[in-house]
Amino acid sequence: MGARSRALTAPAQLRLGPLTALVVGSMVGGGIFSLPQNTAASAGVGATALAWGITGLGMLALAFVFVNLTLRRPDLDSGVYAYARAGFGPFVGFSSAWGYWFMAVLGNVGYYVLLFSTLGHYLPVFGDGNTPLAVGCASVMLWAMHALVLRGIKEAAVINQITTVAKLVPLGLFVLLVALAFRTDLFTQDIWGRANPALGSVTEQVRGMMLVTVWVFIGVEGASVYSARAARRIDVGRATLLGFLFTLALLVSVSLLSLGVLSQPELARLKNPSMAHVLAHVVGPWGAALISVGLLISLSGALLSWLMLSSETLYMAARDGTAPHWLARENARGVPAPALWLTSGCVQAFLLITLVSNSTYLSLVNLGTSMVLLPYTWAALFALALAWRGQGYGAAQAALRLRDMGVGAAAVLYAAWLLYAGGMKYLLLSALLYAPGALLYAWARREHGRALLSRAEWLAFVALLVAAGIGVWGLRAGWLNL
Repeated sequence: MGARSRALTAPAQLRLGPLTALVVGSMVGGGIFSLPQNTAASAGVGATALAWGITGLGMLALAFVFVNLTLRRPDLDSGVYAYARAGFGPFVGFSSAWGYWFMAVLGNVGYYVLLFSTLGHYLPVFGDGNTPLAVGCASVMLWAMHALVLRGIKEAAVINQITTVAKLVPLGLFVLLVALAFRTDLFTQDIWGRANPALGSVTEQVRGMMLVTVWVFIGVEGASVYSARAARRIDVGRATLLGFLFTLALLVSVSLLSLGVLSQPELARLKNPSMAHVLAHVVGPWGAALISVGLLISLSGALLSWLMLSSETLYMAARDGTAPHWLARENARGVPAPALWLTSGCVQAFLLITLVSNSTYLSLVNLGTSMVLLPYTWAALFALALAWRGQGYGAAQAALRLRDMGVGAAAVLYAAWLLYAGGMKYLLLSALLYAPGALLYAWARREHGRALLSRAEWLAFVALLVAAGIGVWGLRAGWLNL
């Protein structure tokens, strides 16, 4: 999950190089620093490579979906939410905004857990980032950032440059040093994970990895944000492709090269950020310090960015009338203060939940990823529908329409596979988090004097309530947990 910088901080006329750098910066966030352990916890070498292949193709299709939607519907400027609303109505649109917002909330919580887990490597009192002191310090940091945003503080270009360097310099050194220490015999000793029956079959291993691999690509939809700043429109698609391929190569290198210096069971037992421990194994303690400092700087920028992004997601839905009007209010400095208060309050609540549920970074990653799957699915379906109907295409663009239909269909299939790979647990937990959003939607509909739901929307709403009810029952019975 990347720390997305705002298009407004970018130069007015961006060419291919700066655009590509912005695409990379929007995707490379804190998740990559925990990637060696996160992937090894679920899969061996062979399944890891397969999972990256599936993820690479699927996320590339989604990247092109967002590029295509930017070109075909330039009037939709509210991101993922706008595509769901335009294609499938206000209830689905609001649900998409709510799911994306909740993903960002969980991402913030996960980042705090990861940050203090990193400090826990040096100060054991912080443990895995979910001890009482860690949660207390995270809460202080959360409300300090909340106060900054309320004052109208926005990411300056210099902050974006610092955090980008903080990410890429230690990551580049990690890849270089680990590649030099890579051992082929260790990498190939148990390719399919048969020595560890707990991993399950290859299919089960691939499924187990999917939510993690998607998490590190969240932000790929942000590439289209910069289209208005491009010197040439064609460079947006080129930058998306180059930036995505660079990020994919970086992620795959970090994940697979680590399996050549430590075995899968050893990697799976590491604390996060696991990159620090891998590099320490190769070069000694200074390697862990290098990765930890880079991560702490990177996360500090990411936390501010995603706090603002999540607040703005609700603000945009309220501005369009699908969320209560009070969420569209701004303070004197132009900040959507009510949406920010709701966001910070929910982040605080989930930080407290980590105390009683003993939630780890990985469990928050999986739940956050499951929340964003439906918004991605609606966007892919909308892109497929536009290409099928020919909306936004000229009479001589039949071949282009056919290509875009293929891309949209691939993205829809990938999203469906992700829903399957996430499993019933995360579907039920997602339904449990989606359900409260219906109350805000009903509030907004009453404000505007509109019918609550159409017949098709009622069916979707009832299905959501049933799934949420099963989720509540599962939590109470103990067979479902966060």
